[in-house]
Amino acid sequence: MVTKEKEVTVSDSKPSSGNGFSKFLKILGPGLITSALVLGPGSITLNSKIGAIYGTELVWSIIVAVILMACYTEMAARIGIAGKSTFINLVKEKWGQFAGVFIGIGAFLVCSSFQAGNAIGTGIAIEAVTGVNSKVWIVVATLLGVALLFFSSFYRILEKLMLALVIVMLFSFLITLIIVKPSITDVFSGFVPKFPDGSMALVIGLIATSFSIVGAIYQSYLVREKGVVQANAKASMFESIFGIFLLGFISFLIMITAATVLYPEGIMVNNAIEMADILKPSFGSFAVFVFVLGLFGASYSSLIGNATIGGGLLADGLGLGHQLSSLKVKISIIAVMLFGSSIALIFDGNPVNLITFAQGVTIFVVPFIAIAILFIANSKEIMGDMKNRIFSNALGIIGLLLLIYLAVNNFINIFLK
Repeated sequence: MVTKEKEVTVSDSKPSSGNGFSKFLKILGPGLITSALVLGPGSITLNSKIGAIYGTELVWSIIVAVILMACYTEMAARIGIAGKSTFINLVKEKWGQFAGVFIGIGAFLVCSSFQAGNAIGTGIAIEAVTGVNSKVWIVVATLLGVALLFFSSFYRILEKLMLALVIVMLFSFLITLIIVKPSITDVFSGFVPKFPDGSMALVIGLIATSFSIVGAIYQSYLVREKGVVQANAKASMFESIFGIFLLGFISFLIMITAATVLYPEGIMVNNAIEMADILKPSFGSFAVFVFVLGLFGASYSSLIGNATIGGGLLADGLGLGHQLSSLKVKISIIAVMLFGSSIALIFDGNPVNLITFAQGVTIFVVPFIAIAILFIANSKEIMGDMKNRIFSNALGIIGLLLLIYLAVNNFINIFLK
């Protein structure tokens, strides 16, 4: 296993050929795959709903979530480059076998719950265009995702798919925003933190879906898979941060566009058709089709990326390996896909029990992962010169406190109400 990983590192560290733009796209890949979780169907719905109900007042919540997500993703990337082993193996060395298994199983359960939502979002998106029942498309999308795993160039296919879907979404909302011309004063006023009446639950939901600590830590695996070495660390840091901020920028565009188009009309956003009204100023009668394409992109990219993260961490936690080329890792990824899609089909779009259970798991596993990231990123023995600086620690502690708050809030809602 060590020899194989070393071979990947050597081959991938060679200077890349091609023009500057192609090199830029090549280093962007891992960041886009990790950040696919940031903008799933839940994030699109929450950003649209918040903009429609509160206008630009809660723009600050996106900024907070993205900064903290970028901080932990960048830390994880450094761990992947500097660490002599995978993140979970480093955890096992520090805290024992149980801690690594705990993280692996916890990540699997959390990702499986989100997988159900991604499958539902994918099915609903295609049903809106074709009229064919969403359950059919859930099955088709899942089988297609499984098939992708068995292409020899799986990683390259995955990163290109992420990039294409992100570009489609980015330009759709950017064009609309240019046409509707939002008030710059209103936008900047939203940078000041405030909590309008009844907004707390939506803010918590948005931060929880956008600040994915499980997604962040998988960045360490992606840079190892791609073979990034310390000589290329700066490019990898840029890639990690830029990927997160790009997806955060799309969230920003969605919220501002909803605030400009839907808020004045009093449209509350209760379904995908109402959300599609966001794009009417630029796409007219084609707005539903374009929005559904974006919803499909967010749902399906999350369906693939989320399963890769959950399955990869599960496999490593159980000692089955971590490389995407490994059959055992692929089987673990397939398990996340099938489990999440099965729940979506069985519960007919309402997997409440699984989501509640997964939220219960996050109460314990997510803060523990954040503590582990901070501990390892500050270890001189593991990180060498790439250990955390004061700024990363300050943001990391703020992020940890926020995750603990969300965990306590989940605990109260699940067990005490």
